Amino acid sequence: MRSDSAQRRPLDGEHFDVAIIGGGINGVAIARVCAAAGRRTLLVEQNDFASGTTSRSTRIIHGGLRYLEHAEIGLVRESLRERERLLQKEPHLVRPMRFMLALPEGKRYSSLEIRFGLWLYRRFAGARRPAKNGGLAEIDRLLDSGTKWSVFQYDDAQCEFPERLTAEWLTDAVTSGAVARNYTEALEVEVANGRVRGLRVRDRLTAAEFRVEAQWIINASGPWADRVAHRAGLRDLQMVGGVRGSHIVVPRFSGAPESAIYTEALDRRPIFVVPWNGELLVGTTEVNDSGNPGAAQPSDPEIEYLLNSLNRLFPVAGLSRDQIRYAMAGVRPLPYSHRNPLAAVTRRHILRDHRNDGVQGMTSLIGGKLTTAGSVARECARKIGIDVSEPRHEVLVNSLNLHSLLAKDAAAVDPAISPDAATAVKSWFGRSAREILRSAAAEDRFRTRICDESSHIVAEAVYAMNNECAVTLADALLRRVPVALSGTWSEHQTRQAAERIGSALGWSKARIQSEVEQFEEERQSFLVKARAATTA
Repeated sequence: MRSDSAQRRPLDGEHFDVAIIGGGINGVAIARVCAAAGRRTLLVEQNDFASGTTSRSTRIIHGGLRYLEHAEIGLVRESLRERERLLQKEPHLVRPMRFMLALPEGKRYSSLEIRFGLWLYRRFAGARRPAKNGGLAEIDRLLDSGTKWSVFQYDDAQCEFPERLTAEWLTDAVTSGAVARNYTEALEVEVANGRVRGLRVRDRLTAAEFRVEAQWIINASGPWADRVAHRAGLRDLQMVGGVRGSHIVVPRFSGAPESAIYTEALDRRPIFVVPWNGELLVGTTEVNDSGNPGAAQPSDPEIEYLLNSLNRLFPVAGLSRDQIRYAMAGVRPLPYSHRNPLAAVTRRHILRDHRNDGVQGMTSLIGGKLTTAGSVARECARKIGIDVSEPRHEVLVNSLNLHSLLAKDAAAVDPAISPDAATAVKSWFGRSAREILRSAAAEDRFRTRICDESSHIVAEAVYAMNNECAVTLADALLRRVPVALSGTWSEHQTRQAAERIGSALGWSKARIQSEVEQFEEERQSFLVKARAATTA
């Protein structure tokens, strides 16, 4: 395992073929493709990787059924192709999920139109048979008996923890030679004679500033894209129309559906109710937000809107505001439009070449989503002259068999590693799980559970700190081993996890206390208690 200091060596004066600003799923995917193609690649992120929009998504991998309504056929095809690739390549993180489309009486489209749309959706995905009808009766019983509902089924997928997908792709990029730095802010894009020359950045951990040369700059900073462009002297551009999307997480109520629900909220906007992390994730809203994306918070009206929409859909749930585990919000970097309503703004990404703006060698990514990060990365690489072929179809080992094999392997190495711990490690770390379990077999403190309530073990956090650019306790517990996303996580668990992880890493008591304080501050800012939510 590599040391943290080795990952943050001085970079002043180094030359890179490609420098990428922004370490969400898209920026990491771009770095992965460029590094794999042999380009010397730098990736910088002002906070932690996947700590922005990526960690505030609805966590579904979908073809975009709603995009058919706006005739974005190309985007649907692209999304469905990428969905299938993720199901094949990342079976431990991306899994099939049955969805129910539930529409109330007075819907805008006839049943025939909806059935045709779902047939077209399946055809684009390559599915030869329609989804089975099992489960419709159960959904009908749960839905508001005072309203007539039409319920249809279709298949998509879920990535419960896109933070883990980002971490895996980040590891791929670094293994291929990329230099990845979180907590590193791009202060200036240096331009001379109409062409980019490099970056001036600040390491926020040490306050050191350094300059690197770069032939190409890719601005993949999401909702911060305009601000980054301004730092290249492009101060008149407005490329992003920031749209805040909020979610609430609520406990599963008695009889809650196992399938995800795609339906209409009180104002007929589309929302999802998705089984997630043992609870239900409900979202999302669409609110214009031109403020600091890093300070986005769910407003009180948004929380009420989502809760009332859920209770209208499932009155049997009878959920109250004080039962909401937490709410969270992020800003989606949709293309700026002063004419179209938010629902009509395209969800297709845009690659803006700034050559025509007077800055050759710089490209900004506007939009993009979790599902299409891989295809966006390949397109972006081609834009700067890298010959990237489309991935080939591969037949992979069934992920459930891998879980079983790994549990047996762990028991054979050391009986102290429980099958549930081995399965937990595999479910989040995939191909890196074997190395983690070997380290756990070697040391008692590594195979200790992160906290008493979790199956995940300290070795996972140690691996994340040494191999996945995790720097803080929050990086580890919110994004690399995201046990703290649980709605029932407590300060007691934070303290327990900090002491166990800190002991394994040799942290002092002072550092453990500092990490606990910083973690609690970040978690409470990110996962907002509904009663304390701000008012818009």
